[in-house]
Amino acid sequence: MDLVLFGPPGAGKGTQAAFLIERFGVPQISTGDLLRAAVKAGTPVGLKAKSIMNSGGLVSDEVVLEIVRNRITQPDCSNGFVLDGFPRTIPQADALDKILLVLGKTIDHVISLELPNNLIVQRLSGRRTCSVCGKGCHVDNAPPKIEGQCDFCGGLLLQRDDDKAESVSNRLSVYDQQTSPLKAYYDKAGLLRKVDGSKSISETQSQINKLLKG
Repeated sequence: MDLVLFGPPGAGKGTQAAFLIERFGVPQISTGDLLRAAVKAGTPVGLKAKSIMNSGGLVSDEVVLEIVRNRITQPDCSNGFVLDGFPRTIPQADALDKILLVLGKTIDHVISLELPNNLIVQRLSGRRTCSVCGKGCHVDNAPPKIEGQCDFCGGLLLQRDDDKAESVSNRLSVYDQQTSPLKAYYDKAGLLRKVDGSKSISETQSQINKLLKG
């Protein structure tokens, strides 16, 4: 099953992707994770993306599409995948359709996680990421046992630049202007499945499970 997880930054797409890949046995494709790995490794595409990501902007379609195309043609995607954080614009969605057409694939469902902006700000501003192992936590919803220290490896917990207040505001503005129209795009295609993302993780999973069963 080929799925797209859709929603604003902080909507919980990564968490719900983990649930979906376990259920269907397919890989998660997170452009955000792939880009951050490239930034950390200092690759050419990573250096190009770094300044844009830190300011909360969108990386160019050319860069993102190259990463997505390479990823979905790998053998572990032959039975499906979960796209997390892509597409973000209608041109990206059109380009994705063309890539999938060549591969003989189509998107089965687009799951849209819906929640208000004030909750998004609270979620994002509280996120922390380990500087050593990359594991994440939340200072309010899933706090570490020792403040500022990763529960998994003891590394220093840091706030990503794009989770700081100014960047969050910019990211939501970018989302509203460029990404929200995707709901109309996929709704017209009969693929959009709306889910209340303000609920607990388990309640959100239950909603998604019911939609996919239907």
